[in-house]
This record gives sequence, structure tokens and C-alpha cells, in this order.
Amino acid sequence: MLTPLVFLERMRKYFKDKTALVYKEKRLSYQDFYKDVMIQANSLLKLGLQREGKVSIISSNRPEFLELYYSVPYANGVLVPINPKLSPKEIAYIINHSESEVVIVEESFLANLAEIRKEIKAKLVLIENNENPIANESAKKDVTTFKEFLGLGSFSEIPIPVKEEYSLIGIYYTSGTTGLPKGVMLHHRGAFLNAVMEALEHQLDLNSVYLWTLNMFHAAAWGFAWATVAVGATNVYLDKVEPKTVYDVIRNERVSHMSGPPALFIDLVNYMKENDLKFNRKIHMIVAGSPPAPVTLRTVQELGGYMCHVYGLTETYGPHSICEWKEEWNSLPIGEQAKLKSRQGVPYVGFEMDVLDPHDEPVPRDGRTIGEVVMRGNNVALGYYKDPKRTEESFRGGWFHSGDAAVVHPDGYVEVIDRFKDLIFTPEGRVSSVLVEKTLMEIPGVKRVAVYGIPEEKGEKVVARIETQEGVKLTPSEVIDFCKSILAEFECPKVVEFDRIPMTSTGKVQKYLLRKQATESKKL
Repeated sequence: MLTPLVFLERMRKYFKDKTALVYKEKRLSYQDFYKDVMIQANSLLKLGLQREGKVSIISSNRPEFLELYYSVPYANGVLVPINPKLSPKEIAYIINHSESEVVIVEESFLANLAEIRKEIKAKLVLIENNENPIANESAKKDVTTFKEFLGLGSFSEIPIPVKEEYSLIGIYYTSGTTGLPKGVMLHHRGAFLNAVMEALEHQLDLNSVYLWTLNMFHAAAWGFAWATVAVGATNVYLDKVEPKTVYDVIRNERVSHMSGPPALFIDLVNYMKENDLKFNRKIHMIVAGSPPAPVTLRTVQELGGYMCHVYGLTETYGPHSICEWKEEWNSLPIGEQAKLKSRQGVPYVGFEMDVLDPHDEPVPRDGRTIGEVVMRGNNVALGYYKDPKRTEESFRGGWFHSGDAAVVHPDGYVEVIDRFKDLIFTPEGRVSSVLVEKTLMEIPGVKRVAVYGIPEEKGEKVVARIETQEGVKLTPSEVIDFCKSILAEFECPKVVEFDRIPMTSTGKVQKYLLRKQATESKKL
């Protein structure tokens, strides 16, 4: 039976004394971890959780979150992680749409539920936060504390209850830019196989130390909540993901692996450069969301790190493909290496990926013809919860259709050039916002960029918003002239603005907000 629960069974039998979790001064062995999971699972059953009952969790990264990745399915439940930064309306929608019977919320986020408490029928369980307690005790009314919750159960072993590999293990809601979130249905078989492939592709083993800089609520935690336990790695948690703290923990805990969006690594390497710091060992940095810019890749390598580019979506349990690195590429100039590493690459072992034209035929491997990225395999979701229409649209023909525009190079490596909705249609031709963003990131002093299109008389014009590093001054003309030295003139920004770039909590640029702001502004 393929289920991630077998990973924990193996660890507590053969490596029970190995350190599973590190959080501040707290260190748990895999035997302790297993005991906590059993107590939580029994407590959920005592709380009345039904078979395939949904359990929502609203929390930052912390040990209890990882334990719930196992205790909920041991109780035959389905985990529903929720982004704490969503609006109260969206949170209420997810809890009620998923029909969650229990909501486990960290104290720091209990206030987020204040205005929607009457709309939520689920039982509330509170993870108390001693560092950031809620002053208003009335907010805790009708809430079971985590200590009281754990007191309901006891340590008694529960046999793996999974009878069907394709039964649900979790529902992960995608943050929709338009409309309400979609509940992506993930199953035990997919979770098992995704975890095994993550461990294989990223060389995770018993001696690995994984730092949780990636939000655990996001895209099934990219499979690492299961992959780290599969191999018996140590999981390290932080209160806040800040450059200094991240660097200190990397050194002190001998971290070997970490994951996140490019912005995470940009902030980290900028801090290290400013303080003349280097890594004390090779760090395997797994980046996704957008490809690493050449300047970021160059800096990471200079500081002793290694950046690995992966690609996927919530519908594929996170990473589905990897820019598999070839040894002969190491001798190329760093700029050429960066271009190669920006590709989304090839599917993980056992998974499938292609790029199809509007007639659902594979595009030629010429590096020019644009099509849509599609994926299939045991790691592809069952569909969207209670949404057969959108399930049929996105999973038609046996493939999951990503909405990403891409080309295929002669060696078979896929390169995403943009989201279809983010392609810019100028009067002179189609512009990839990703290509322009990569170019802008090469300008010294640029920290973040976002390129988008806004309507003009005969199509769209290219607009660039730029965040610079502290103390750096740039002018629009300098930016445009730099782009003209590399890009075709029609690809260069016509408007350059210097302002904050709106980001989601998972590190994605909210271009729809930029477009909205631009159309409402008379400046553009």
C-alpha cells in the first residue's frame, strides 16, 4: 500500500533515536515524533473526526504542523492547510467548502477568525503561542487549547488505516487571482511517489538537514513534509524567515537543504554579501516560482551554495520537473549556465510532461514554437473538490493543463516563457515578461522586478516595476538603455516605475494588481 504513513513506521522501527525535529531549544527524536503523532491521531478520533473528515490548519511553520501531516491521515482524516494571510472571507470559504470538522489554528492567527466565527461550524483547536499570546482572552471563548486537545487522547498505536491508495490525503486550495480558491484533491499514492522522487532528485538521505523556509501550507509543502521523513532527515523550524536568522541556523544546524521562491534566496545572498559571509558547507537550494536570475545564480555559487531549479503546481504536489544539470555545463560561462538553469527541464523519474499546441499535438523541439505545458502521472491530482466543471477543463484528455506557455529545446528540456495570461501583445510582436525580467535582474542594484502589459491604442505596451537594493538609484532611461543593449526594441519597457512590488505570501508577483493599478492611474 503506497502511503506516506509507511515512512514514519520505518523510522520509528529502525531509526527511533535519530533527530526528527529541531525548533529553538526543542529536539525530538523520531520515536518522540511518532508518539506525538499517535496522541494527536487518537485525540482527533476522540474529538469525533469521521472517516475522511477534513481538518483545516492555520499556522506558521512549526513542529505541530509536520506532525499533523501524519496524525490526520492516521485518524483517517484529510488535511486542509490554509494560508494564514488570506482574507477572513477566503478562510471561511475554504473551511466551509471543504466541510472541515476541525480547525486547528495557531494563536497568532486566531484574530483572523474573529469576524467569521459565526460562519464556521467546525470545532476550533488552538495552538498556543507563548511568544505572541493574544491579550484578549475573550477571543479564546469556545476554543479547545492544544493541551486540552492532546489530553483527549493517549499514546496507543494505530495501524495504518488506508485501504485505498487513491483515497484523499489532503485538499490544498490554490489562491485564485480571480474568483474563489480551488480545492486540489491529493491522494496517498501520489504523496508517496512524489516524496520518493523528491528524495531521489535532491539527494536527501538519513544525514540530511532540511530547513523549513518554504511555507508548509503551500502546494503540499512541495512534498518535503513526506520526503524528509521518508529518508529520516532532520527538520529544522524557524519563528521568522529573515536573512540573518536563516544564515545563523544554516551554520549552527549544518543545514544541507532548503526550498523557496527566488526572493528568499535573493534576500539571503544580499545579506551575506553585505556582511562578507559564506556558507560553511554546500547548501542544496531548491528554487521554484520563477527561474533564478543569472546574477542570483552567480552570487549563490560564489558564496558556496548550489541552486536547483524545479517546476510544478499544487495540482502536481509541487515540483514535477527539474532542470537536470549536466556535468559538461560546468565549464560554460556563468551567464550561459544561468540561461540553461532557467529552464524547467525534464519530468522527475516516473512522471510525464509535454508541451502541446492548440490542437493538443506536441510542439516541435525547436526552442521557438510556443505551446502549453501539460503533465500526467501518479503525482497529478484527482481534480478540484466539488468542482466538476473546472476539473474537466483542466484535466481533459488525461493531462493536467497548466496554463503556462513554453517551448521545447532540441535536447527535450522545457522552458516556460510565461503564463499565457502574462504574455504581452505589442503591435510589433509577442513579448515574454519572464525574458524581460531576467534581463532587468542583470542590472546592478536591482532587487526585484515585475514586467507586465497595459493596453495602448494598437495593443499593449511593456511596463517594468523595479525594487532596488538599499541606497541604489536608477533612472528610467538607464533601465531602458540597458534593455536595448540586449533585447529587441519592442521587448524593452516603455514605462519604468520604481515602487514596491505586490507579492503573495508564497513569493509570487501579483501582476493582476499591477495591471489594475495601471489602468486606474492616469500616469500610464
